[in-house]
Amino acid sequence: MTEILHLTERAHWDAALASGSYEMSTRGRTLAEVGFIHGSLRRQLPSVAELLYGDHPDPGALVVLVIDSARVPAPIRYEAPEPGAAERYPHIYGPLPVDAVVATEPWRRAS
Repeated sequence: MTEILHLTERAHWDAALASGSYEMSTRGRTLAEVGFIHGSLRRQLPSVAELLYGDHPDPGALVVLVIDSARVPAPIRYEAPEPGAAERYPHIYGPLPVDAVVATEPWRRAS
């Protein structure tokens, strides 16, 4: 299993649990709008969280989805956010079934 992480608002995750599929790409953008779900490796998560959610009014409302890549039927590609960038991030090119999420963790901003 390769562990992929995705930070989201708990309300979006709760909606996915009800529907069986998670389809948010990133903060305020859906899979349909962007074309993939943004992911990160554990070492990448703090910088991604600061970039996307650093100004979130309620960090306690955020949850980290721990995804087992072997349970994801959609293609997963590791891509740089811009050409020539050294860092590559996992992108999930399709809906995320809720059973691919093997754990959830509360988000705790680094002190």
